[in-house]
Amino acid sequence: MGQAADIIIQNARILTMDEASPVAQAIAIAGNRILAVGDDADIQALATPVTRVVDAGGATVMPGFNEAHMHIFGGSVGLGELSLFQLKGFDALKAKVRDYAANNPDLPLLVAQSADYTILSEEERVTRHHLDRIISDRPFLMFSPDHHTAWANTIALEKAGILHGRDVGVGNEIVMGDDGLATGELRETNAIRPVSSMSATGGREGLGVGTGGDPDHVTPEERAGDIEVIKRGLAYCAWHGITSLQNMDGSLYQLEMLQEIEDTTGLPVRVRMPYHMKNFMPLSDLEEKAAVWRERFDTDKLRCDFVKMFMDGVTEGETAFFVDDYSHKPGWKGEPLFSAEHFNSIALEADSLGLPIAVHAIGDGAVRMVLDGYEAAQGENGRSDRRNRIEHIEVVHPDDVPRFAATGTIASMQPTHPPGSAGLPLEPYLTYIGRERWSQAFAWKALKDAGATVVFSTDWPVSPLPPLSCIRDAMTRKPWADDMPDHRLTLEETLTAYTRTGAWVEFMEDRKGMLKPGYLADVVILSADIHSVSHEAIADIPVRMTICDGRITHEAA
Repeated sequence: MGQAADIIIQNARILTMDEASPVAQAIAIAGNRILAVGDDADIQALATPVTRVVDAGGATVMPGFNEAHMHIFGGSVGLGELSLFQLKGFDALKAKVRDYAANNPDLPLLVAQSADYTILSEEERVTRHHLDRIISDRPFLMFSPDHHTAWANTIALEKAGILHGRDVGVGNEIVMGDDGLATGELRETNAIRPVSSMSATGGREGLGVGTGGDPDHVTPEERAGDIEVIKRGLAYCAWHGITSLQNMDGSLYQLEMLQEIEDTTGLPVRVRMPYHMKNFMPLSDLEEKAAVWRERFDTDKLRCDFVKMFMDGVTEGETAFFVDDYSHKPGWKGEPLFSAEHFNSIALEADSLGLPIAVHAIGDGAVRMVLDGYEAAQGENGRSDRRNRIEHIEVVHPDDVPRFAATGTIASMQPTHPPGSAGLPLEPYLTYIGRERWSQAFAWKALKDAGATVVFSTDWPVSPLPPLSCIRDAMTRKPWADDMPDHRLTLEETLTAYTRTGAWVEFMEDRKGMLKPGYLADVVILSADIHSVSHEAIADIPVRMTICDGRITHEAA
């Protein structure tokens, strides 16, 4: 008699993501592995009196979602902060902020998330004077959805010591007014951090992504509180059917907290993290830190095996780097955060150490510089299966599209990011990049058709986390003009980009990302057949159950 099943899911429409056997009716799980996949009768034979049998009712069952680019600590903290998602107008903003302040009288810094660049109107940019009219006696900071820009009131700027400005380094800016004082708009991490560090968490959630560093000192009580915050975020991931996440914060502090969670209650989601390489760090860090972290954290539940970098900022903050000028600002292309020589040296050293790289590159100039660096490393060391990535790729020059396949570079993109999707306004983005670049923006299909590997994610908390909402956005994206190409992928391609491809990016395609015997038991059960609903309704499908490593991590009541 063969091995008995601990969990059987039957009467399902199973999308295995295995091209050799793409659909099935039932699946059996034993321990943390998939025991068998097949029809209901064959799988039912593996049941015992203690087997948990789940009737899927004809709903979709598929590999757990792999959120391939997100920020778990920042997203977890944001769950307890004020959300301004899709909020419009000064009066609505005032009401929300004042209500939040009244309900949180002891917070040292009031923090709001997801305030889009046109929250007041398409013509008026937020200043400290607007925020002072809302609240002037307590420090207040609100972040744009992309987290590359924030706005602070006067008392927050004063307490942070930046009301009169400060040198914050290349690619960062405390925007100054004609009166010689800060306007309240803060562009990029170095400008934002003096204010954000006054928050209840001390801004620790932003260290890994913002500075590539870790907190200087944390009390046992603060650390315990941070762990509880991350646990809530991990549970939120499981609730949305996520079984793997690739956390883009290069932080030893976070790694050690995640390891403690795994050693005590067990991680409900698999986590992959990078070492974050900033432009002020010595090249020796790759061997002395990144490679060391890789050896220390190397399990199927928690891994640290790649390098994360930023080449530029964001378009709306005018910190993205383009080949040609911003359309609204002749003479300004933006500035890269690394020189070509500096980046190429890092790409070469990482390649020599066997470390993949993932680089944030928004503008087509930044994308080109990263591709140049990957090519330089391959020219020196020879081509290898490194699976380097470029993150976001909001605009790609047509000349660079075929270079992704030629260099084996993965296009890591977010269907929630195109203006007009996920509640995002069209402006100022469309004006800033200019009509001539619209067709080159968020070019998922052009890249895939040219042979690039495309992986999808949300960049949470930059965009809402639910994968099904992201998939809806991927399938319902509208071109900005009648003569623009339709960059959507098919539903099957989109689901693959959220499951099997994510596992391949992690070098784990031999054990996850598909539902097949012997693979890790990472499964999501939806409450409907995803193929039977309209694309618009995909986001409304609740997740019925999430299973990670053979353990039920979420079950709907």
